[in-house]
Amino acid sequence: MDRPGETTHFGFRDVPLGDKQTLVNDVFHSVASRYDLMNDLMSGGLHRVWKDIMITALDPPRSNRPFALLDVAGGTGDISFRAAKAAGTGFHATVCDINTDMLAVGRERAIKRHHETRVDFVEGNAEALAFADRSFDAYTIAFGIRNVPRIDLALREAYRVLKPGSRFLCLEFSSVEMPGLDRLYDLFSFKVIPPLGRMITGDAESYQYLVESIRKFPKPAAFADMIRDAGFARVSWQTLSGGIVALHSGWRL
Repeated sequence: MDRPGETTHFGFRDVPLGDKQTLVNDVFHSVASRYDLMNDLMSGGLHRVWKDIMITALDPPRSNRPFALLDVAGGTGDISFRAAKAAGTGFHATVCDINTDMLAVGRERAIKRHHETRVDFVEGNAEALAFADRSFDAYTIAFGIRNVPRIDLALREAYRVLKPGSRFLCLEFSSVEMPGLDRLYDLFSFKVIPPLGRMITGDAESYQYLVESIRKFPKPAAFADMIRDAGFARVSWQTLSGGIVALHSGWRL
């Protein structure tokens, strides 16, 4: 339950904690149909490389051994489809996303890719997952956790639904480490991405929020501490592309 007066960040704005989810939902309702195109344009296609690195770390079994993946905030199915392609016949993914428009895009893509029997789509909240304890072999979340109002609750839920010996993987934007690249990255983020969003989706404000939300997300060491606080062990991270993104890992032991 929210405490009266409790606030959180929505980009650079402070908003009542209970309002953030609605505001985030409005963002993704607006951009869902062009979400993957914008990802290509904003990252120069690098998001595909980052996601492939995540799948390599996930390393789903290539046999008929059962393997259940929970992919949270993965509405368009990008991570789950990559995992299904890399895995054997025992693989099954459940995509859980709070946004109905993103899920609709994912379901259409699943049919086109003939993955409808290997990937399910479920509407749900990362802070209160409607899945049994210890029911998944892996949990992934790519570029979604910074949009969750209560990240600590989402991390505890991730721990709850994972089987002992299973892995948590989170791909998220991070803090640019390379001198010079940081200034170039800021210039591109704030001067190019919102106008690009207006041109492609008719919505600059949603992309202004998205670039602001990256700057408010905890730095890798601080986020790693949050993962540990949720109960995970052997917590680590690797930065990619000069620190533009980080791949975080933790194990439920």
